Amino acid sequence: MAKKKEATVEERLRALYDLQLVDSRIDEIRNVRGELPLEVRDLEDEVAGMNTRHEKLEDSLDVIKNEISSKKNLIEEAKALIKKYNEQQKNVRNNREYNSISKEIEFQELEIQLAEKNINEHKVQIEQKKEVIAQTKERLKERQTHLKHKKSELDAILAETEKEEQALIKKSEEFKKSIEERLVSAYTRIRTNVKNGLAVVAIERGASGGSFFTIPPQVQMEIASRKKIITDEHSGRILVDAALAEEEREKMEKLFSKL
Repeated sequence: MAKKKEATVEERLRALYDLQLVDSRIDEIRNVRGELPLEVRDLEDEVAGMNTRHEKLEDSLDVIKNEISSKKNLIEEAKALIKKYNEQQKNVRNNREYNSISKEIEFQELEIQLAEKNINEHKVQIEQKKEVIAQTKERLKERQTHLKHKKSELDAILAETEKEEQALIKKSEEFKKSIEERLVSAYTRIRTNVKNGLAVVAIERGASGGSFFTIPPQVQMEIASRKKIITDEHSGRILVDAALAEEEREKMEKLFSKL
């Protein structure tokens, strides 16, 4: 079996730059989405929390209303007892019985006063709760509208870019398989350590892309000769010459337009 021909340095550089262009395109798509997925998730959590708060407020309102009903029943029972004790007083045999019944009537009257006081306090609480509930509902409605808007925004971006992103991710994996593992590891490491994710850059105006440090003419000639893989001594990025970069950009633009 014929031995597989080993890729030249130039072929490796082209493959690495192609991989960089694909990964940079994925980065662009994700930057368009930006913080939207996180924002939507945070809004969903906020709305869920506000719904729970609203439900608890409504439940506490029901508890207060039940308390009022209970106090009203207590008042009716006390009034019935007072009426009964008043009838009994008409038939007492001595002062002791009369005084005993009077104390029962007095106790029931105090019960009525206390119950009425509690009812008035509960009515104030109800008004306060209703005000908080109204504010919560208004805020909830506003957050739900905001969430709906953000979800629509995210869905529109996803519908527009998801298919391309998945195709690019697949293409990135394909390119990685065609490059030797050692170079892919180096590329991934550099890409992780730089802010803009650029691990392979072209020479621009005598410096590596995105850098202000001038590359000596001798090194520029070596890069242009494409005989070995050269990295920028300041950033650690892999360097390619401008002509190679332009050729690969044109090639990849055609690929992107088909995705």
